[in-house]
Amino acid sequence: MDLMEYQAQQLFMTAGLPVKKGVVASDASELLALAKGAAMTYPLVIKAQVQIGGRGKAGGIKFADNEEELKNRAQEIIGMNIKGHQVNLVMAVEKADVAKEMYLSIMLDRLSKKPVIMFCAQGGMEIETVTKEHPELMIKTFVDPRVGVSGYTGQYLADQAGLSGDSAKQMQKLVRNLYKCFMDNHCTLTEINPLVIDNSGNLCALDGKISIDDSAVSIHENLAAFKVDIPGEAIVEEAKKNNFFCVPCEPDGTVAVICNGSGMLMNTIDRVSNKGFKVCLALDLGGGAAADRVKEAVRIVSEYDKVGAILINVFGGITRCDEVANGIKEAMSENNIDIDMILRLEGSNKEAGAAIAATIPKIIHAEDLNEGLDLLAQRMGAQA
Repeated sequence: MDLMEYQAQQLFMTAGLPVKKGVVASDASELLALAKGAAMTYPLVIKAQVQIGGRGKAGGIKFADNEEELKNRAQEIIGMNIKGHQVNLVMAVEKADVAKEMYLSIMLDRLSKKPVIMFCAQGGMEIETVTKEHPELMIKTFVDPRVGVSGYTGQYLADQAGLSGDSAKQMQKLVRNLYKCFMDNHCTLTEINPLVIDNSGNLCALDGKISIDDSAVSIHENLAAFKVDIPGEAIVEEAKKNNFFCVPCEPDGTVAVICNGSGMLMNTIDRVSNKGFKVCLALDLGGGAAADRVKEAVRIVSEYDKVGAILINVFGGITRCDEVANGIKEAMSENNIDIDMILRLEGSNKEAGAAIAATIPKIIHAEDLNEGLDLLAQRMGAQA
């Protein structure tokens, strides 16, 4: 679950991280009233609350020097569409007196199975650009979860940023508290960008991003409450109702992928991407999917308006290939689906599945994944 900025700020405050005073509302008049009640000091920054970056470039971050400007700027932002995300909430925070911007995050490194601290003395920008163009600026240090953040880690980062005295001590405390936030809330990512130093030498988490393991949400009442304000994509909610794992991928993708097993799903997405296409949606059938489950999966994916073609890659074991083919056939006939599908079957009852697939219009059967990717390229090229 990806939190909005104001939700991340709440978790930062709970963990003892320094943040600017702020309020959030769905209405400009309500935002003004809350700012008055909190005795906030102008100028204020008005920020769209959406789960995506690039808000500033899209006009989702504005400044207000007085109450009238606060109300007007909030009205301008509410209702905006930022990269496909509707703005329903706005946050007003006191503007920081910034002397230096940095980047700091803790994320789960799946290869080492440890949290990794990422730090860059240059922040406030798209960190992907920094790591790509100047990888030497990004510092990585792994954390042993049995030990936690060592005392010298914060000092090391402070040294890299040229901090000394009280600012360096603040950095040490901030790193420990960010790690506490990461662990206490079962996060996969806690990010501060920018982490700023003001002209008085004080650190502040000016903007935050937090991603939480979905399986942990139900055991934390405060995290479950956050879901109320987080808009769920309709297709993801529909998939959840049918006990499928489904995730939107590239916003401008046109290929949907259906597999049985998360490892195969990720591998297939990578293979499609390497072929030069973007995946817009990925769905995991899980193990032992019978025809009725496959039928629902194909129906759900076909209703996603971004889909131009569907690649179905199944290895039959507990899941039988003939059941998969029958499920696709039922979905196509019952829902009048008119989308090209590339089907690769391997394993249990492969021959029977291939025979059934041969009777289904709009289905192209591939002997292996390489052939399936070539066929996908042909079909997508024909559509273009």
